[in-house]
Amino acid sequence: MLGGCEVGLTLAVLAPLLFAPLVPVLNRYTKFHVGWLVALVPFTLFVYFASQLPLLMRGEVVEVFYQWVPTFGINFSLYLDGLSLLFAMLITGIGTLVVLYSIYYLAPEEPLGNFYFYIMLFMAAMLGVVTSNNLILLYGFWELTSFSSFLLIGFWFFKEESRYGAQKSMLITVAGGLAMLAGFVLLYMVTGTFEIREIIAQAETIKAHAFYLPILILVLLGAFTKSAQMPFHIWLPNAMEAPTPVSAYLHSATMVKAGIFLIARMTPALGGTMEWFLIVSTVGIITMAMGSFLAIKQKDLKAILAFSTISQLGMIVTLLGLSTSAAVLAAMFHLLNHSAFKGSLFMMVGIVDHETGTRDISKLRGLAKVMPYTAVIAGIGALSMAGVPPFNGFLSKEMFFEVSVETVAATFAYVHPLAIMFPILAFLGSVCTFIYSMMIFHGVFFNGPLTEDTPKHPHEAPFGLLAPGLFLVSLNVIIGLFPGLVGNTILKPVTESILLEPMKIDIYHWHGFNLPLIMSIGVVAFGLILYKNLPQFKKIYDVLPSQPNMNTVYDGGLANFLKGSTWLTEKQLTGYLRDYLAVILGFTVALVGSVAIYREALDFNMVNLAPVELAEVLVAVVIAIAAVFTVMAKTRLSAVLSVGVIGYAVALMFVLFRAPDLALTQLIVETVTLALFLLCFFHLPKDLLKGTIKGSAKLVNAAVALGMGTLMTVLTLSAHNNKSFESISKYFIENSYELAGGKNFVNVILVDFRGIDTFGEIVVLAIAALGVYAMIKLRSKRGRES
Repeated sequence: MLGGCEVGLTLAVLAPLLFAPLVPVLNRYTKFHVGWLVALVPFTLFVYFASQLPLLMRGEVVEVFYQWVPTFGINFSLYLDGLSLLFAMLITGIGTLVVLYSIYYLAPEEPLGNFYFYIMLFMAAMLGVVTSNNLILLYGFWELTSFSSFLLIGFWFFKEESRYGAQKSMLITVAGGLAMLAGFVLLYMVTGTFEIREIIAQAETIKAHAFYLPILILVLLGAFTKSAQMPFHIWLPNAMEAPTPVSAYLHSATMVKAGIFLIARMTPALGGTMEWFLIVSTVGIITMAMGSFLAIKQKDLKAILAFSTISQLGMIVTLLGLSTSAAVLAAMFHLLNHSAFKGSLFMMVGIVDHETGTRDISKLRGLAKVMPYTAVIAGIGALSMAGVPPFNGFLSKEMFFEVSVETVAATFAYVHPLAIMFPILAFLGSVCTFIYSMMIFHGVFFNGPLTEDTPKHPHEAPFGLLAPGLFLVSLNVIIGLFPGLVGNTILKPVTESILLEPMKIDIYHWHGFNLPLIMSIGVVAFGLILYKNLPQFKKIYDVLPSQPNMNTVYDGGLANFLKGSTWLTEKQLTGYLRDYLAVILGFTVALVGSVAIYREALDFNMVNLAPVELAEVLVAVVIAIAAVFTVMAKTRLSAVLSVGVIGYAVALMFVLFRAPDLALTQLIVETVTLALFLLCFFHLPKDLLKGTIKGSAKLVNAAVALGMGTLMTVLTLSAHNNKSFESISKYFIENSYELAGGKNFVNVILVDFRGIDTFGEIVVLAIAALGVYAMIKLRSKRGRES
């Protein structure tokens, strides 16, 4: 029996998935915007997760365990601790604001039922990812996020850019997910379990195992592709073709943070080693610096935010790679802050696009004169992102600087010559962050008179569009001024769930006049100088080579892959059944035969075989002669009759083996199929068998037939002598009458013990029959019309 907390957590995770199919129906029959009903789901879930804070602050957790496929260690097990709660609150809280924002953003003629269905599907997938305690369950939800985000990014499917962006995100993240799955399988081989808490308990065993490095690389590939770390970042800018509410939800607060969650969740099991630091922190700091540098080059507001997101995620990954208590606290604090300021900035960009008709910063200036509330959202969000006090972004950025400085002298840095690059790249990346933040705020809303060359005359947005963004930027101010509100309530349980040790949280603005503060002052000073001379600074992009880049690699690789697959398909799909059978059977012979020989599984011991009677030999000879005659037959009728001889001879063999039921079934099937063959062949062309077959093709036919026949013979004989388990036939013989009330245990097996299988076969045959009937009716109808 599940307790109240367990039932509540299960319902909370599955609620969006259960509600999603109702959305198209509600959209069709409700007289008001369906978004108001949809918003109730994430809001209710946010209230539920927020209500669990007191429990988690006391050090307790909520667990759900239900056996699913126990043989393989796959269970429906959920685990709610500080880390999963933070992500669940972000998913549901920002999800509520995004749904409310989309009510005013999307036009009524849009397919709203589809949109909110995809949103609910994605929300359920993300909740499943962050609460899963079983790696296979997590993987299932993980791939559901890729699928649902594919639908959301390609929502405007009539645009080629949307289809391209959706496909790109799908291919990259799914490929990473498959690598991650391989890492999970290796973890199972090492630990014997897929349960995350049990895996964490065996952390030392994993780190000492020879599979540790392959596990680490494979799992991180999944995290890096999902969180858009270089060189897998290229999908995120193209994903900006999605509607702005989708960008605000997927690409600032949720989907891209799934990779962050995976790294944080696996830190106790895989973190704290030299390999972890070198891979995770190196990839993170390079992504942070390069993402912010490339953001300045962009002209589209959403593209700037896309590269900004890549950079900010790189910063969080860097901190998680360091794995110290200060670094983990800074990572989780900045994750929370990033969701607030980046979500508000995406909503601001949507407002600007909605009310001016463009996102091109070269056409936007002076908007603060007519869009003052939007300017407030942009100002607070951009300054928080730039790390300017008193906003929350300043606090987590200071913590980042402090940790990066400590890295140079810390023993966990391992490679001291490289460690000096962390504070340098952190400083340079932050300078670039300040520049593009000023591009967004000052360049669009001030920087001269009101723009006059936009498709729409600029004007302030309605309150419904403004409210979600204003709410999020208010959090930037509140958390910045009163960080203690989230310190011991949210961040303490989060960091303790990652570090598995008690934490003392003390976040404040003034740390004295130290190196991190000097770095912050330098960021503002250099940032202002470079922003003032931005045209000259941007000339550096003209000097740097633009090719080759990862987009070129992706496009070229995809084109070559499609070209190669087309060539292979044309070689395989020749239109001849003979070729298909030759490939399938030949591959089977090669694969199964080589494995059987390699594993020394073949055993030709004849001691335990029953004696062969003369009648059985005679029937076998008849079958062989009829088979050879079928191949050598020159006419259609003789070939069909010889096949019939084989079928009836097999029925006679069943009689000799004292299996009357099988014999009767074989006789009925053989008679029906023989009649059908004759009926069908009557309508086929007369010269069907006069086609010429090359000698080489005949040799291939003979080789495949001989190989397949030999393989099945030796496998059958070997299987009789390689019995790893006791035969189940004894159980059926002993229990058929007692459990099913039938003395004919063959019938009992088919009808009772394997009743569901038999029912499934009947259903398949019924569907096939209906399909044939429908095609016949359709052809008859077309014949009458013509």
